[in-house]
Amino acid sequence: MAKLRDWLGERSAESLLPQEIERWLCGRTDLKAATLNRYRALMSLVYRLGMQNGKISFNPARLVRQRKENNARIRFLATDEEQAFRKIVEGRYLPHLPEFDLALNTGLRLSEQYGLSWECVDLERRALTIPVSKNGQSRYVPLNDAALQALEAARNVGNGQRWVFLNKYGERLVSPRKWFDAAVKEACLQSFTWHCLRHTFASRLVMAGVDLRTVQELMGHKTIQMTVRYAHLAPKHQLAAVQRLCDTGTALAAPSDTRTDTQTLTQRQVEMLNIN
Repeated sequence: MAKLRDWLGERSAESLLPQEIERWLCGRTDLKAATLNRYRALMSLVYRLGMQNGKISFNPARLVRQRKENNARIRFLATDEEQAFRKIVEGRYLPHLPEFDLALNTGLRLSEQYGLSWECVDLERRALTIPVSKNGQSRYVPLNDAALQALEAARNVGNGQRWVFLNKYGERLVSPRKWFDAAVKEACLQSFTWHCLRHTFASRLVMAGVDLRTVQELMGHKTIQMTVRYAHLAPKHQLAAVQRLCDTGTALAAPSDTRTDTQTLTQRQVEMLNIN
């Protein structure tokens, strides 16, 4: 919003044209398509609220084209990268280790994890409840042993506080960026963000042979199309599928019981030809 205010200055809302918004977005060559779409969405929201409150009658942002986003990139944590990163966290950011382990073993979105309160955690049943997910619906997240240990460690630190993850002042921790970005830099991880931990969770499930429908449920994806992005990470299952072609080919090439019948039929045809 601050950048939009700097750009618009004292201009009136009615004077802004769709073409001007488009030119401004095109000029931001340092930003990716997803970020440009967020700017467009913010402008559209401001104008929509203005229309609802009778301040303006036209929304120019609605006529600005939506950028095509490329969500195909999947960056996940390799085993050696995890070892290097974990070593740094254990050495310099140990209080934050439960945050890392929970993300790695549940695939929670950043907002879901750092908005987590203890009333949504059932350690006995080994499950989390996300009251309102990104899709606007509640969802349930099972806890494996590592996730359970991470939450128990956080509970020991929290000492009865409402929120699961707290800062050093005992207040709700809203973001991991202060320690996470520093640890990523120290571990020399390239193009790695917090969201990549979610990719890592899904990727490891697929590589372990978990079917895509189950992965979809665990990730909280609204459609299976979001989950299909990880399908190529199941090489063993894909190899088994194409190997069936070879097995089928072998079966077709093998001798069969129809050989005698075929030979008999051929002999009859020859006899008929001789008679003619």
